[in-house]
Amino acid sequence: MPRVKGGTKTRARHKKVLKMAKGMRAARSRLFRTAREQVYRGLKLAFRERRRKKREFRALWIVRINAAVRSLGSKYSVFVGWLNKSGVQLDRKALADLALTDLEAFKVVFNQIKQAAASK
Repeated sequence: MPRVKGGTKTRARHKKVLKMAKGMRAARSRLFRTAREQVYRGLKLAFRERRRKKREFRALWIVRINAAVRSLGSKYSVFVGWLNKSGVQLDRKALADLALTDLEAFKVVFNQIKQAAASK
């Protein structure tokens, strides 16, 4: 059986990897083997970090809400309990943004949630 060289398909695959490795230092952007290792590693880390980012933002939102709620004389866990009881459909992202940018509006929401939870 005759030997088949990769030709255009191999070159296209190599170019694709080297294009993704653009901006890396030294051989990592020029040599296919080392570039491939770095590109695969970068893709793997990007996949992992996209999921980690979601965790980190949720933690940040919780910290911001907790700080605002504590300034109003309560705790985060109690506030979340009230939120669930009252049936208000605000998520942590919206509450954290409200607490950070407009504390007066957050106080209004806080009092409404507290009253709604107390009445149930």
